[in-house]
Amino acid sequence: MRLSVITRLLALVIMCASLHVQAESNQIKEICAKAERGDATAQCNLGYAYYFGKGVPQDDVEAMKWYNMADKGDGRVEFIFGSKYVHGEDVPKDLVEAVKWFRKAAEQGHAAAQFYLGLMYAKGEGVSKDYGEAVKWYRKAAEQGNADGQLYLGLVYKFGGSVPKDAVEAVKWVRKAAEQGYDDAQCNLGFLYATGEGMTKDSTEAVKWYLKAAEQGLALAQHELGHHYAKGEGVPKDNVEAYAWWCLAGTKCIMQGGEETARESRAQLEKQMTPASILAGEKRADLLINLIEEKAVKAAKK
Repeated sequence: MRLSVITRLLALVIMCASLHVQAESNQIKEICAKAERGDATAQCNLGYAYYFGKGVPQDDVEAMKWYNMADKGDGRVEFIFGSKYVHGEDVPKDLVEAVKWFRKAAEQGHAAAQFYLGLMYAKGEGVSKDYGEAVKWYRKAAEQGNADGQLYLGLVYKFGGSVPKDAVEAVKWVRKAAEQGYDDAQCNLGFLYATGEGMTKDSTEAVKWYLKAAEQGLALAQHELGHHYAKGEGVPKDNVEAYAWWCLAGTKCIMQGGEETARESRAQLEKQMTPASILAGEKRADLLINLIEEKAVKAAKK
């Protein structure tokens, strides 16, 4: 069963990737025509299309050609340049240069660039470590609705340090990101409800948010959901459902570093289960995979 789950998850990733690269061919033709005439915005958009494979075959070299022709004052171009220097794509990896381009884009109000500039400050990559600057840029991104910025700002308030610890502010910002459908934020909001940090402890609400993240395939949320079913916290105690979620968490945690934890939880639960209930848990896991696949396909088509 576990091998079939892994195979299906990999197939889901490939299927969703193919859905995401579709674009209207007539729109690309129009962008190409404008780019050829020297329209800087169209050149930037065409570079973006090639970089992400939107409506054209993915081609980093072609993307860079159009980005270089575009106006460097476009925050989108500068953000992409920063990203390329971070990863060493088509240019030598250079974190100092990455920070330079992220800053250019961030100062123009590019929300994702603001978040990544904050992240560079927090890690001390390409710039001296400065948590105060990190928080400043997280906040700018968060106030524009950037989900990464909102989550990271919320976590800064949760743990304190560069800002006074404030559980209520933590909940406020994590919730904003969670309500955008960000799985990591949904899982973190579940933690906050489960522990009662910044709000009244509510296991039912914790399960609600864990489920949202779990249905997007987040292994940590699947694992926590399994614990709630195993303990009967926020939901009726159900060993079959717990086992099923731990089966899913075990397959995904291979990539997220938590496979052993999920395997250990499942092994402990098996001692309380009959062979028939274990089989029922495996079948339930297969059904959950189908549900997650359907949701992912629908989301990819939007």
